[in-house]
Amino acid sequence: MSNKKEAQSSAAKDDQQAKANAAKAKDPTAKDIKKKVQQPTENDTVDQSAEIDKLNDKLAEKDDQLLRAQAEIANIQQRQKKETAQLMKYDGQQLAHDVVPELDNLERALNTDVQDEAAKQLKHGVEMVYNHLQNALKENNVTEIEALNKPFDPTLHQAVQTTPVGPDQKPDTVVAVLQKGYMLKDRVLRPAMVVVAQ
Repeated sequence: MSNKKEAQSSAAKDDQQAKANAAKAKDPTAKDIKKKVQQPTENDTVDQSAEIDKLNDKLAEKDDQLLRAQAEIANIQQRQKKETAQLMKYDGQQLAHDVVPELDNLERALNTDVQDEAAKQLKHGVEMVYNHLQNALKENNVTEIEALNKPFDPTLHQAVQTTPVGPDQKPDTVVAVLQKGYMLKDRVLRPAMVVVAQ
C-alpha cells in the first residue's frame, strides 16, 4: 500500500515537472526574445523619421484647421449677437414709420379753425388722440427732429425749397419746416422737409 502511494506521489511530481517544462517552452526567456527581435537598420530609422515628420505635418494642418474653425464659429456668434442687438434696438421701426404720417393728418386737423361748440369738442378729442400718440412714440424712443432755426444737416433734413437770407438769419439755416421729421433712437425714420435760407 505504501509502495502504491509512493508511486502515485512520484507520478504527480513527474506530472508537475512536465507541466512546468511545457510552460517554459511556451514562455520564451529574455535571451529568446532578443534573438527574435532584430536591431533596426539605418534605413528603418530614416523611414521612421520621415513617417514621424509626415504625421507631425498632418497634425499641424489639423491644428490649423481646428483654429480656423473655432475662429469662424466665434465670428458667427459675434455677428449673430450684433444682429440681434440691432434688431432689438430698432424694434418697432416699421410701426413707428407707419404711424408718423397719421400724426401729420392729426396736426392738419388741429390746424383747422372751428367756430361752433360741436366742432370745438371734436377738435379737443383729436388733440387728446394726438397727444397720446406723441407720448406713446416718445416712450418708444421715437422723437421729432428739431429743425427750425437750426443749421441745415443733410442727414436729418431734406431741403425742398430755398429762400434768400433775411434779416436775423444765417446762411444755410432752416427757416421753415414743411413736414416734421422723426428719429428712432439714432436712426432717421423720416427726414424733416425744410426751407433753407441761402
